[in-house]
Amino acid sequence: MWSNFIVQPDGDDRIGVAGALQGGGLAGIKGGRGQGRRVQKMSDSQEGKIKLAFFVAIIGVTLTVLGMGTEFWVELAQPKNFSGNQTCQMAYYGLWKGCIRTLFVADIDPDRELCGPAELNGVTNCTYFKFFTSGDNAVIFKKTTNKQLNLAAAILALLSLTMMAMGSICIGMSLSKGVPFFLKPASFCFILSGVLVLLSVLIFHQSVLALLSSDDSIPLHYELSWSVACVGSAGGILIFGGCLFILLSLPFSPWEKCFPHKNSVT
Repeated sequence: MWSNFIVQPDGDDRIGVAGALQGGGLAGIKGGRGQGRRVQKMSDSQEGKIKLAFFVAIIGVTLTVLGMGTEFWVELAQPKNFSGNQTCQMAYYGLWKGCIRTLFVADIDPDRELCGPAELNGVTNCTYFKFFTSGDNAVIFKKTTNKQLNLAAAILALLSLTMMAMGSICIGMSLSKGVPFFLKPASFCFILSGVLVLLSVLIFHQSVLALLSSDDSIPLHYELSWSVACVGSAGGILIFGGCLFILLSLPFSPWEKCFPHKNSVT
């Protein structure tokens, strides 16, 4: 009985040790597999570079929103003495609404032949375009807009904002998780948004030319205004920011590949 009593604990101990070893082996295998699937964390310097590139992209987003929300995309000016009285009219419009502004000829620079600029004091009448509601074209100084071109420019601008939002979400997830995995999707979104913004400007310019060619009874001079400058600059900045994210997502530094560091020998 005593021998059985003594042997049994020895067997239990051996089983216990074997079980512990078996469990430890499985844990080691699982740990090794999990270690192989572990995503590489970004360093503090890389995180700082990503934040700097994101700041550049945010500048492009801000300029885009500023340009899209204003109506100073193009200015259409009549000759200041066209009506033969003390006032003249000019127009300016953007993606969503247009304005007719009546100015006093006495307030205009004597050396200027056209009515304007729009910053002078005058009476303004603004209306939203009906492209998105009833589908009607707008009439400005007896000239009719091309709603297909105006709609295309507006839709491309809205799509660019969507891509900017998606790119910002990717960067936020990359910074919060501490992994550079989302940098490539973010770079794609920002580059595509910049291209869409530039396409929107080009199509809008074509819509202005179509408006001017629709009627020749009233002479008009057009000039792209500061809103287009904001949006065009934003497109270039967004593309540049997307390229920065591509460089930051690479496993090596492109600068080291182009300019390898040489140890000086004394």
